[in-house]
Amino acid sequence: MVSELVEEKAPLYPDYLPFYDPLEKVEPVGPFEHDDPGHRADPSFPNLLEKATNVVELSPHCGTELPGVQLSDLSSEGLDELALMVADRGCLVFRDQKFTDLGFEEQKRIASHFGPLHKHGWMPHPQKGPEEFVIVYDSKDDLRIRKSWARKSPIQFHVDQSPESQPPGATFFCMLESPPGAGGDTIISNMTRAFERLSPSFRKRLEGLKAVHTTANPIMRELRDNGSSAVLRRPITRTIHPVVIVHPVTKKKALFVNSSYTQSIAGWDDEESDYMLKFLFDHINRGHDFCCRVRYEPGTVVIWDQRVTQHSQTLDYQAGSRRHAFRLTPLANVPIPSLIEDDDGECAKDEGENDAESLLVKCMLYYFPSKSPPL
Repeated sequence: MVSELVEEKAPLYPDYLPFYDPLEKVEPVGPFEHDDPGHRADPSFPNLLEKATNVVELSPHCGTELPGVQLSDLSSEGLDELALMVADRGCLVFRDQKFTDLGFEEQKRIASHFGPLHKHGWMPHPQKGPEEFVIVYDSKDDLRIRKSWARKSPIQFHVDQSPESQPPGATFFCMLESPPGAGGDTIISNMTRAFERLSPSFRKRLEGLKAVHTTANPIMRELRDNGSSAVLRRPITRTIHPVVIVHPVTKKKALFVNSSYTQSIAGWDDEESDYMLKFLFDHINRGHDFCCRVRYEPGTVVIWDQRVTQHSQTLDYQAGSRRHAFRLTPLANVPIPSLIEDDDGECAKDEGENDAESLLVKCMLYYFPSKSPPL
């Protein structure tokens, strides 16, 4: 009985334990031409949904669960259709996946269908595994994640590695072990809907703006928290991206600023930039009506498209409980800027619905419907 308890406490996936080497360096992927697999997809999803027993929407604007689908059984056409569906729904959830036990190379092969895999600058990979794997590990034996978030709220919506010149697209998050009971969920928010929720004239003001994205703050936090044990595989990355981008397949517009990496609005004074970014970050944080919450169990794989979503951990489970997962992060296209469209009348309509004269006319029509108001 004692040995069983010891075995129970041992990690179920020792080959995927985190490895920290302060001396290690990695080379970035570098520029490449991205051919989004969603362009090749059949929009009726015959290959992706062939073995699905149900299609469950997690919320109206974000998230779909596909029971019965095994990622490891999907053909190239099925993976193409997955790219299209995740671009539209933001994230897809798959349970009881054989993907968990495929091994490093096969897991890499499937994820690489969506683009070359990112190599992280400070998060750990397995000691004997590829450097493209990002290990997320929280337990009584490794409180590094807890330490990182000790001084701030763990609820922080972000895009993984948005300072890359070609940021991530469809991203794989595979849960190996999850805390007992509730807790440790991921909240995923739809940035297409976040943009649509803004008023027409405000949306037009955002289009054409650019923002500075940098890894400076996370790297400073790594140094602060871990000192001589800090892992710094790459220097600080800094890139300028559009504030509003267009998805290359769906052509939908999405907000592309996040509180982890977006530093400033390019060309604006600090006070102006801080004010605008605070409003946008608050808008995203309050957007419970355009997000979903994914609860994990061992064998759950979640895939989200980082060009149209942001996500946040919760870190609400008991400290010391083991939460063990890995992430594979395919990079995608250079962000496509949303161009300011010709005036379609929405701005004037929006303004007209709210000015004093218009409200007076509405009141008169309501109380005196048989009479025409004076012009």
